[in-house]
Amino acid sequence: MEFRCIEECSQCCIEREYFPSKKFGKIGVLILPDEKKKIEKLAQEKNLDIKILPRIGISNKKESSPEKILAYQMMGIEKNGNTCPFLDTESGNKSPHNGFPCKIYNDRPMACRTYPLIESDPITLDEKCKFCKEHKTADENLNSEIESLLKIKEQMYTDSPFIWRFATEIGEEQDSDLFESGWFLEE
Repeated sequence: MEFRCIEECSQCCIEREYFPSKKFGKIGVLILPDEKKKIEKLAQEKNLDIKILPRIGISNKKESSPEKILAYQMMGIEKNGNTCPFLDTESGNKSPHNGFPCKIYNDRPMACRTYPLIESDPITLDEKCKFCKEHKTADENLNSEIESLLKIKEQMYTDSPFIWRFATEIGEEQDSDLFESGWFLEE
């Protein structure tokens, strides 16, 4: 079955999730280091405020903080971390599937180009995607998503012994007492 966005859906651009647990807060859209400046420039051109935080870092020593950042994350515009700042929710314009359009669709981050694929072994479809929930399968029209996912995996590969994850301290207000902030060594 060929993947396509469900009519009027923009869920993947709105909802963010806690990962790997609530302690870390909600994650933003993965931004590779070579995409960061381009995304910041696009936001400036569109007069948008964006918040980009670190996401994954690496080091050769357990006692230090990350020496290199492998990935950043662009947080949503809502206080709880939801809603991509590039999602056009105000103009009344619609995407081809009648959802909210992306203001930078042709320049969107690699992670957005990968969706609804999830990096796992084997690669799976995101169960939160409305199309994937409804149809349970998609085996056509995912070539560009697979290519994007492979590019991300290639840039995220490391032989550094220590991987760090950044806690955003962003999420639902009722969960705020669980949040941490800053870098944490993955165990």
